[in-house]
Amino acid sequence: MSNKQPIGIFDSGIGGLSIWKEIVTLLHNENTIYLADSKNAPYGQKPKEKIIELCVKNTELLLEKNCKLIVVACNTATTNAIKYLRTNYNIPFIGIEPAIKPAALQTKTNSIGILATKGTLSSELFNSTSQKFSDGITIIEQIGEGLVPLIESGNIGSVEMDNLLRKYLNPMLEKKIDYLVLGCSHYPFLISQIRKIVGNNVTIIDSGEAVAKQTQFILKQHELLNNNNTKPQHELCINSDITTMEQIANNLQNNYLIKKLDF
Repeated sequence: MSNKQPIGIFDSGIGGLSIWKEIVTLLHNENTIYLADSKNAPYGQKPKEKIIELCVKNTELLLEKNCKLIVVACNTATTNAIKYLRTNYNIPFIGIEPAIKPAALQTKTNSIGILATKGTLSSELFNSTSQKFSDGITIIEQIGEGLVPLIESGNIGSVEMDNLLRKYLNPMLEKKIDYLVLGCSHYPFLISQIRKIVGNNVTIIDSGEAVAKQTQFILKQHELLNNNNTKPQHELCINSDITTMEQIANNLQNNYLIKKLDF
């Protein structure tokens, strides 16, 4: 049995394309629909009730488009809204949260850094995960204020971005971190710049590959895999200017259609 319905993916902007890329790479038969809610980015500064409201709006649109599974490709949305979504919708949801566990289990210096949004770092889900793995380990949390708007506006390689990253990462390096956890799906697009600042002795962890594997596992479990070998369709939808999405998508994949949608 083969299920051709698309996988739905949403994020507070274009950051979740880092997750989309991993899903498309691993599950190369699957059709996908990606929603970039850039008009409302970043979610990280918003109250929990507003985050849930935006996630419901995105979920309803993906359900209208007949999606069989939804990936919440946003740390803030997952940590604040996934419990609500799973309770209120009869469809599998895959979430994304900072990968503290592998960093905490593998650190040699007993010091790890987490770069994330305010919405993620202040959430109940993050705090319960953090407490579970923080025994004897120093966790340096840093809100990446200003990073998402710069990424959304296409200013990834700017001097302003470099200055912000140094401001956030240098205090972590002073505390001798050997693992840096990226707690926002936008941040993998900054890895090459982060690497220049932290050097080769710090392992950078993001959640993209793990989310793709979990998506594959849940699709198998629910017998929702698409086993057809026809060329998949990838629809990328955004509710603001498409320029940055085009730039980033071009570097990741060559088989997709970008649509500007009002949602």
